[in-house]
Amino acid sequence: MGKTTLCQLVYNDEKVKTHFDKRIWVCVSDPFDEIKIARAIVEGLDNYNISKSSNSLQILMECIDTLIQGKKFLLVLDDVWNPRHTQWEELVKPFCHGAMGSRVLVTTRNEEVATLMKATTHVIHMKQLSEEFCLSLFYYNADRDICSESKMFLDVGEKIVKKCDGLPLAAKTLGSLMRDKKILREWEDVLNSKLWELEDIEQQVFRPLLLSYNDLTSEIRNCLLYCVIFPKDYVYDKDNLVELWMSQNYLNVEESKEIERLGQKYFDKLAVRSFFQEVEVDEYEKTKCKIHDIIHDFMLYMTKNEFLTVNVGQPYLSSVNEQVHHLTLIRFDSSRILDHFRMCENLRTLVVLDYSHSSDFSIGEREIVQLKYVRTLSCFSTGTRAIPKEISGLIHLRYLDLSGHSWLGELPDTMGSLYNLQTLRLVDCEGLKKVDLGRLINMRHLSVRGCEKLELMGIERLTNLQTLDEFNVQEDYGGNELGHLRNLNQLQGRLTIKIHGPKMGEIDAAIMVNKEQLRHLVLVGGWRRDLMALQPPPGLESLRVYHYNGKPLSTDWWSSLHSLRVLTLSECLFLPSLGNLSSLESLNIRRVGVRKVGVEFLGIHDHDQSDTNWRRQTSFPKLKQLTFDDMPYWKEWEGVNEDSEKMAVIMPCLSELTISGCDLLEALPEFLWKTPLQKLHISGS
Repeated sequence: MGKTTLCQLVYNDEKVKTHFDKRIWVCVSDPFDEIKIARAIVEGLDNYNISKSSNSLQILMECIDTLIQGKKFLLVLDDVWNPRHTQWEELVKPFCHGAMGSRVLVTTRNEEVATLMKATTHVIHMKQLSEEFCLSLFYYNADRDICSESKMFLDVGEKIVKKCDGLPLAAKTLGSLMRDKKILREWEDVLNSKLWELEDIEQQVFRPLLLSYNDLTSEIRNCLLYCVIFPKDYVYDKDNLVELWMSQNYLNVEESKEIERLGQKYFDKLAVRSFFQEVEVDEYEKTKCKIHDIIHDFMLYMTKNEFLTVNVGQPYLSSVNEQVHHLTLIRFDSSRILDHFRMCENLRTLVVLDYSHSSDFSIGEREIVQLKYVRTLSCFSTGTRAIPKEISGLIHLRYLDLSGHSWLGELPDTMGSLYNLQTLRLVDCEGLKKVDLGRLINMRHLSVRGCEKLELMGIERLTNLQTLDEFNVQEDYGGNELGHLRNLNQLQGRLTIKIHGPKMGEIDAAIMVNKEQLRHLVLVGGWRRDLMALQPPPGLESLRVYHYNGKPLSTDWWSSLHSLRVLTLSECLFLPSLGNLSSLESLNIRRVGVRKVGVEFLGIHDHDQSDTNWRRQTSFPKLKQLTFDDMPYWKEWEGVNEDSEKMAVIMPCLSELTISGCDLLEALPEFLWKTPLQKLHISGS
């Protein structure tokens, strides 16, 4: 009925933002886990507070009490189901210490929750959408103009919308379904579908969802339903979903190179159909999204025999049987479940989630034997300290995620036998020292962010590798070498290279130049060698360089970056000539040790105007956003003389300039006032 949407509008309103000292949004869902909720509140109040990982309710309550003391706060608890009275009373104890005018806003489908919270006089009952609004929402998601629609289509559309009964999600879903239906007969087929007459559907809104679901191909249906392995309010990562779908063999293509692309098309199709919502794309083109609670309920309804999710404190034994192929355990104690793996011998997926590191879950030799058909194994932030060598018996394993295991000391050498492994995720496994990858020749995706001491033995043999999030060069210590990346020419997306130690071997130009699909490159650390030899990938769209202390890079080096849109230079000793970067839209310069930004920064060169081939130059032709931050030695920003101004157009698209922490800067150059500047932010200067 749009409860969450209404709350989001309130929460993000500018007047609301300025009225409260603190705003916290917590997705609650079922079951009501007061420890999980308290952790989320602490994180919302202070993301760096170490107590946010505590498993003690008392410690969390004391922390909340301290953080809100005297502050006016707004707390939103979204999608509350059935808390016990004692749970609620315990959770709200610290709230009375906030400042006068603090508010707690709760959304729920159960009116008894309002009674339990003693808020019966402050209840807003959400009504169904009017037929007019429902029709507008339907046509908006159908990507059709209601004003120019023919009468025949309009009549059918109105009849379909009446079946939505004013439910926003139903209108969005049905509208998205009609997006690809261009002829009247297809609209009439939806209107007259027998699915509207089904009586054994659990919820009314499931009927339009079922219509849209049945209109998908069987392959896309499988991909959608597999998303139910994660709980409500989970933030999905598009690329990670594709890797999971690959592990279950849901993506069938003749050319293996096309498999990820097919998965991305499936994701986009589901997003267009409104099965994925709150879709956001970051600066590195990483896509995140959520699934609406009702859609998640629908997916559970469609998979109730094959998929099983067990939360802490929930009964489970009666549901664990040989029909279960995909099992998710949330904050579970291994002593309560692992003895029953023999009851689900056909398991294809095991996901264990414990964001607090508090469970005793571990996988030993006895349990591994029971997982012989598993294709996907994900144990996130459990207390696991060792992986048994018997993992080599999981010959069907395609996807292995051990992220968040900071205590994991080593991986067994027998992992080399997992020849079907396509994805290995070891994010934030800080204690790992080495992993032997040499025999995992089918590996396509490797995530090792936060593992700065990890030696990736044999990585140079993984010529099918498509994603590598981080590579730590440790040549001084006999570890990873930059040259190991030479033949990994299928790499795409984003790559971060960190240099550790004072020395580094000679740079081979071909290390990066042949990686044509790499779009985002981050260079961090002791770059004391001349980067001139490192020819950048031709398709690079963003480059971030941190701590480069080598020789300044030539104009030709920068000019080769024809597609570069975003550039960050931080803690470098020089400021190169960048004005000739033809596609650059955003430039961020931070802690660069210069006293003067000269005219050479603009890349303007003297030319004889009498020459018939002379053309007026454009410096930074597409630059929209420019930032200088924390440059304590910068004193002068040189302008251009009249002759140079006649020869060049400078920053013709600049709309935003930010200068922060540049205390000695005396003045801005006059050419800035001839740009279309709309926003100028100056602070600490």
